[in-house]
Amino acid sequence: MKYLNLLAVSLVGAGLAFAQCPFADPSRLAPRADGVTSRDHVAQYDVDDSQGYLTSDVGGPIADQDSLKAGERGPTLLEDFIFRQKITRFDHERVPERAVHARGAGAYGTFTSYGDYSNITAASFLGAKDKKTPTFVRFSTVAGSRGSADTARDVHGFAVRLFTDEGNFDIVGNNIPVFFIQDAIHFPDLIHAVKPRSDNEIPQAATAHDSAWDFFSQQTSTLHTLFWAMAGNGIPRSFRHMDGFGVHAFRFVTNDGQTKLVKWHWKTKQGKASLVWDEAQHVAGKNADFHRQDLFDAIESGNYPEWELNIQVIEEDQALSFGFDVMDPTKIIPEELAPLRPVGVMRLDANPVNYFAETEQAMFQPGHIVRGVDFTEDPLLQGRIFSYLDTQINRHGGPNFEQLPINRPIGKVHNNNRDGAAQNMIPKNMAPCGSSAYLSYEKTASSNALIQTVQTPSTRASPCRLTRPTAKGSSPRPTARPTARWCAAAVRPLPTTGASRDSSTTP
Repeated sequence: MKYLNLLAVSLVGAGLAFAQCPFADPSRLAPRADGVTSRDHVAQYDVDDSQGYLTSDVGGPIADQDSLKAGERGPTLLEDFIFRQKITRFDHERVPERAVHARGAGAYGTFTSYGDYSNITAASFLGAKDKKTPTFVRFSTVAGSRGSADTARDVHGFAVRLFTDEGNFDIVGNNIPVFFIQDAIHFPDLIHAVKPRSDNEIPQAATAHDSAWDFFSQQTSTLHTLFWAMAGNGIPRSFRHMDGFGVHAFRFVTNDGQTKLVKWHWKTKQGKASLVWDEAQHVAGKNADFHRQDLFDAIESGNYPEWELNIQVIEEDQALSFGFDVMDPTKIIPEELAPLRPVGVMRLDANPVNYFAETEQAMFQPGHIVRGVDFTEDPLLQGRIFSYLDTQINRHGGPNFEQLPINRPIGKVHNNNRDGAAQNMIPKNMAPCGSSAYLSYEKTASSNALIQTVQTPSTRASPCRLTRPTAKGSSPRPTARPTARWCAAAVRPLPTTGASRDSSTTP
């Protein structure tokens, strides 16, 4: 009987690996008739090197693929620069894998706004009904290495990049709405606990060892996320059948500087589904790439997955009105107290052409925000803003990773950042800092069009200062830093040379 049960589970696992998605809509199994995909903005960087003669990396023609030798049986010559170049390039192909979320899959898509939400945010991708914004999404597991199995029980990454007309906006979230810790200083300890044991590198992509459970038992803030992970969220049926969450509270900022707190929710339109533990284990043994293959095959077959973007909007003076601080990433805001508000839908319709160049080199970070969106005082978010930038510099070997095709914004980049390893641009601007005229941006309420205005050096925009309540019913206090640099603010004259910076001239 034991062997019959194992056979039955194996057959179920095999069926899951090859059966059509149970939530698939046959009417959507068709490619786009116009031949246009959401990947077109990066297609300009594609290189078709399938034709033509073989060359070295600097364009020199190569006659054959044999090494130069000293005589018929002699050793390879050190002067064979083509051999050395090929081997050296091979030896340096790999970049450091992500410290977390190392194993993942990506896809391109389009986000379509349901309406004009300029009454709550100046973010351009939410500024007009039916406005379309290209996206790139990377799904992942967290604890496992790049070679681990997809169906290990784990929190799953759900990172979305919107290539807006005012810069890249990354919502770097998970498929669980809360996180293990409240303070980023504990993040290295958490990851060391859930990674394999340091003495034998076992178990891979699992937390079934004492160090993990010791950490969970001593950090009671982890229990909420742990319960989510031990439920079906930890082993989703596929990437297409899981929701996504921004986890943290962010701020919406309008053109006139009004702010609200917001949380992001991506709701799958395929239906939410999970594996059971025996299925997950058997599928991992039969096809370790089960989730990655499912996403790729679904898009290739025209079964484009979709997620609806919902937001929870909270007034600033409600931050402490729920019995806890909404800046606490270990808590959820009950939907009956802050209902979900649908604002748009994302559809994935194109696979990457090259996994390394696109999915592996996609470098997300919570610090990628746009005008109309700002950070909050969430200490975990503040730590992630620093950590993600730091780890991407480590992976790329320098600060110019934003110039890679998958990371480039759609609009032009204009600043005075210079040099660094792997600089891909040839800047012609010789000014060491800002030019003699400051360029600022304003939004017109009528056309929602981007207008560029020039301010003389004698004036500049003063930063807006945000306030948030210290306790329920108490008076608000100003935050220690100004809001995002894109806020609309009045223009005030700068003090003249030698003048004291009193309250009338200090921004």
